[in-house]
Amino acid sequence: MTPSTETNVELMMRRMVFSDLEGVSPVHASLLRGDRANLPCRHGDTTETSGPGHTGRMARQVEISKREAEVLAAVGERLSNVQIAGRLHISVRTVESHISSLLRKYGVDDRWALAEEARLGTPPPGHIAGLPAARTTFVGRAGETATALGLLDDARLVTLQGAGGIGKTRLAAVVAESAASSFPLGGAFVDLVPAGDAFVAQAVASTLGVTERPGQVLEDAIAHRLARGRTLLVLDNCEHLLDAVAGFAERLLAACPTVTVLCTSRERIGVPGERTVPVPPLPLASDAERLFLDRATLADPGFGAARGDVAELCRRLDGIPLAIELAAARGASLGATGLLSALDDVLRLLTGGRGPVARHRSLRAVIEWSHDLLTADERAMFRRLSVFAGGFDLAAAGAVAPGLGPGAVADLVGRLVGKSLVVRTAEGRWRLLETIRAFAAERLAADAERAAVRQRYLRWAAATGADLETRLDGDWRDAFDLVADDLRAALAGAPPGRGAVPHRLARSLAHLTYARRFLHEVHGHYQEAARRAPTPEEAAADLRNAADAAHALIDTGRAFELLLASAEQARAAGDGNAEAIALAFAVTTADRHPSGFEAEVPHGRLRELLDRAAAAGDRRDPFVAAHLAAARAWNSRAEKVTPEPALIGEAVAAARATGDPVLVCGALDAAGCAALAAGRFREARRITAERIELVAAMPRDVPYPAPEITDAFHMASACAVAAGDLRAALVAARLAASDDLLGDRSPVALSTLIPPLVLMGDLPGALSRASTLWDVCEGAGSPLAWMAPAVASLALAHGLRGDVDGFRSWRARAEQVASGARTRYLASYAAFVDARTALHTGQTDDAPVLVERAFADFPPQDWYRAYARAAGAELAVAAGLPDASDRLAAAAGASAENDWGAACLTRASGRLHDDKTQLTEAVQAWDRIGAGFERARTLDLVSRLP
Repeated sequence: MTPSTETNVELMMRRMVFSDLEGVSPVHASLLRGDRANLPCRHGDTTETSGPGHTGRMARQVEISKREAEVLAAVGERLSNVQIAGRLHISVRTVESHISSLLRKYGVDDRWALAEEARLGTPPPGHIAGLPAARTTFVGRAGETATALGLLDDARLVTLQGAGGIGKTRLAAVVAESAASSFPLGGAFVDLVPAGDAFVAQAVASTLGVTERPGQVLEDAIAHRLARGRTLLVLDNCEHLLDAVAGFAERLLAACPTVTVLCTSRERIGVPGERTVPVPPLPLASDAERLFLDRATLADPGFGAARGDVAELCRRLDGIPLAIELAAARGASLGATGLLSALDDVLRLLTGGRGPVARHRSLRAVIEWSHDLLTADERAMFRRLSVFAGGFDLAAAGAVAPGLGPGAVADLVGRLVGKSLVVRTAEGRWRLLETIRAFAAERLAADAERAAVRQRYLRWAAATGADLETRLDGDWRDAFDLVADDLRAALAGAPPGRGAVPHRLARSLAHLTYARRFLHEVHGHYQEAARRAPTPEEAAADLRNAADAAHALIDTGRAFELLLASAEQARAAGDGNAEAIALAFAVTTADRHPSGFEAEVPHGRLRELLDRAAAAGDRRDPFVAAHLAAARAWNSRAEKVTPEPALIGEAVAAARATGDPVLVCGALDAAGCAALAAGRFREARRITAERIELVAAMPRDVPYPAPEITDAFHMASACAVAAGDLRAALVAARLAASDDLLGDRSPVALSTLIPPLVLMGDLPGALSRASTLWDVCEGAGSPLAWMAPAVASLALAHGLRGDVDGFRSWRARAEQVASGARTRYLASYAAFVDARTALHTGQTDDAPVLVERAFADFPPQDWYRAYARAAGAELAVAAGLPDASDRLAAAAGASAENDWGAACLTRASGRLHDDKTQLTEAVQAWDRIGAGFERARTLDLVSRLP
C-alpha cells in the first residue's frame, strides 16, 4: 500500500471522530489520529487494574467545576467541540480549555477515555443516589441503627425486617446516610414499590443512570457500574418482589464483590449469607411518645396534652410509627382527649378487641379512621391517586380527577399531605406510602368509578409517553425514569384487546425504552403494540420495529421471525410494498447474519420468500427496489454470507437512489464481503470506512439503524485486521466501544478490540478485558462463534507473556466458542496463534506439525490466512526446517494484502539470511502498523547481529 493510499484510507476511517480535536493536546491529537508513534497503553496504569481477573476501575475522586461537569457530560454524549459550545453558549476555545483540563485531571489520554469517565460518573464521596430527603426529625431507633451499621461492616446483604408502617424506609435512609462515609463510591437508594417482577433491574438502573448494551443484560451493566469501588445499594420495599429481588441480589453479589446490599422487607429475602435486623414497634414510655409529640406539634405548634394521655394514645396504637403519625396529624383538630375517644371507638369496632391476634390491626384501623374523616372530595382524590405505581405531579393528579382545575387539585393534594395520607418526595412530586396506597386501591376497587379512573390513568400514561418522545433531543431521561414504572403499569392494566390508546402507549414505551437503552424489553413492547394495533398496517410497522430491536441485541434469528410476522400483517393490510420490504429484509438477514440462528434457514425457503417479495412489491418504489436488489445479491448463492459480485453494483445503486444511509450501508456490506471473498482486503477496509461515515448520519433513538450500526463497526475493525492495518482496526474498535448503542462490554466491541490490542502488543490492555469477554461468551443466549478469534487472541497474549497455563486455558476456550463452526471462524487464526506462540517461547519440537497446519488449504478469502502462513514460515526458519525457504516463498502471496504478514515475512527472511538490512526494514514495517511487541522483538534480533 502506498503512503498516499494509506492517508486517504485513514482519513475516510477517522474523519467522523477526529475532525474535532481542538480540545486535545498535540500529543493526544496525534495519538487519536493514529500517527506513527504507538497508541497509548491505557490499561495497566494507576487508574485501572490489569490482568484477566480485572473487575473494574479503582475508586478515584476528581474535583471539577460545574462548567467542567457540563462539558464532561457533553463529551459523554459524543458531542463535538462546536456542538458543546452551542449547547452551553460558550466559545469553542473555552470548550477546548475545559477539555484539556479534564484530560489532565482524569489522567486519561483521549476523548474515548474521557467519555467513559462521563458515562461511569465520579460521584462525590459517599453520595447515595436517590436517598430520600428527610422532611421531619428522626425519632428513636438507636439500637436498630447501631446493629445495622455494625452488620454493614462485614455482611454483604442486610435486611431490615418488620411489619408495614413500622418505619423501615426511614430507618434505611438514616442507616444509609450514616454508613455513606464507609462507601467511597457511594451507592443508590431504590424504591421498589412501583416496580413489577420483571423490572427490578430497571428500577436500579434508573437510579444509577445505567443502560444496557447488546450482549450485556442490565444486571451486568449494573454490576459493572458498582464494581468501581465499595458501594451500597439500598432496595426498599422488597416484600412484593421477593423472588425477583432474591435473584437480582444473588447475581449482583456474586458478580460484584465490592457491593453491599441493604434491603427493607416484611420478610427475609432468602439469599444465603443474609443478615436481618428486626424492626419492632417503637418502645412505649419513650420513643413512641416522642414521635407523637413531635408530629402533633408540627401539625399544631400550640398542641399540648397530658403525658398520660399521650402514653395511652401510643399504647392503643401499638407503637407503630405510621399509625402514630396519622393520629398525630388529627391532634390539631381533636386534641388529645378527642383522639383518645375517637380511637377507642375505632379500634374496638375494627379490631374486635385488644388481644394478641389483633396486634398491628391498629394500623389499618387508623388508616380507615383517617379515611372516614375525609371530606367527599378528599376521599375521591385519595382513591384516584392509588392508580399511580410511583410518584405523581399535580398535572398527573389532575388527569385522573376530571373537572378539577389546577388550583383545586393542588388544594386537595395539600390537604391530604396535611393529614399524612400523601407525602412529598425529594423530586418535588407526591406519592402514597405503600401501606396507604394499598388501602386506597381497595377503596377504588369497590367504587363504581374504578373503570373510568383506570381509563383516565391509561390516557394520561399515553399522553405522557407521547410528550416524552417529543423531547428526545433534550433533557428527557430523568423525566422518563420518574414515570417509567407508571407507563409500564398502565399498559399492563389496560383492558385486553386492540385500542388506539393502549397501542399508542405501547409504541411510545418501546421507543422510549430503546432510546433509554433498556434494550431487552424493547421488542416485547413493540410486540405488545402489534397486539394492540387498531389496524394490520400499524401492527406490521410495530413488528418491523421489533425485528430491528432484536437486531440491536444481535439476535438475528428472532429478527427473522418478526420480519415474517410483519410481512403477514402487511399482507393482511393490503400493503404489498411493506410486505415485500419485510420479506426481502428477512432473506437478507438470514443470508447475511446466519450465526444468530440456531439452525440456518435452507436456501430453498429463502428463495421462496424472495419470490413472494418480488411478486408483492412495486419495483418502481425506490425502497422496494433497494431491498429486492440487496436480497437478490445475498441470496443468489446457496452459501451464506456470500453475495453474488455481479449483482452488487445494482444493489448499491438502488440503495443510493433512496438516499437512506441505512440502506446504503447495508448494500456496501455486500461489496465489502465480495472484496473479502476475492482476497482484496484493502478494498474491503476502504468500503467499511465509508460505512462508518454513514453511521454518523443515522438516528440513534429508533431501532431502524441498529442492524447496520452493529455490523458496520464489527466489519470495519475485522477488515482492517484482515489487511494488517492495526491502527485502523483499533480506531474502529474504539469507536464501537464508545458508541452509545454498543458500549465497551458488547460482543462487537470486545471481539473487535482485543485482536488489534494483542497484535499491537498491548497485552495488559487485552488481558484486562479477558474476564468480561468470557462473561459475554458464557452469558450469550445464542452461540457467538464469530468471537472465537478474540478468545484465541487472549491465548496468544498469555503465550507471548510466557504463561503456559493461561495459553492452554484460553486456547481450549477458543475451541469451545467456535464449536461446530471451527473451520469457518477459528482454524487459520488458531494456526497463527499456535505458530506465533511456539516461535516466541522457543518450543520448536512440534514445529513441523504447526507449520504444516499454518499452511493448510485455507481459501484466499480467509481473513487470517496471511497471519497463519507468515507465522508458520518464520517458525520454519527459527526451527531450522529444511523447507524454510520454500515456506517463505509460499507465504508471500498470502501477505500481498496484509501489512502484518508482509512485516513478518521480511523479518523471517532477515533471520534466514542473517540480513541486518532486512531486519531493520522489518522494524520500520512494524513501526508503521503500530505493532510494538513485534518491533521490540525485531530490534532484539538486530542487536544480536554484528
